[in-house]
Amino acid sequence: MSPEEHDGDSEPGDDWLYPSGVELRGIEPGLQEAQDGWLAQIDSLRAPDRKTHELIRMVCTVILRNPAGIERHAMLAAEVGASWEEIAGSIVLTEPAFGLLQVYEAMPAARRGWERGRAAVDAGPDRPPE
Repeated sequence: MSPEEHDGDSEPGDDWLYPSGVELRGIEPGLQEAQDGWLAQIDSLRAPDRKTHELIRMVCTVILRNPAGIERHAMLAAEVGASWEEIAGSIVLTEPAFGLLQVYEAMPAARRGWERGRAAVDAGPDRPPE
């Protein structure tokens, strides 16, 4: 969840949850915890490397036409070293199968995410990005 989407009603530390995750935790915390564990296992895969992992997940969100997911995974990819060319190139690879419109629609969200990720890296671990 981005800082802009944070509603202030969630528990501290919930910023990483998707908006639906905050709601699910309030309704069925055990289910949310199980989903968190499942996602943690996926995140712990050793192969492919973390950058490729995030690029693949970003491409999946392009295919799903999910701007929030595109931004999130572009940001995470940037945080582990993906260049803008790698982000944009990964998106363009979806064009033959899924169309030019999806590429055009995905680019602004990807750019926002990449810039947020680069800002976080540039700020260092002790300073939040501006």
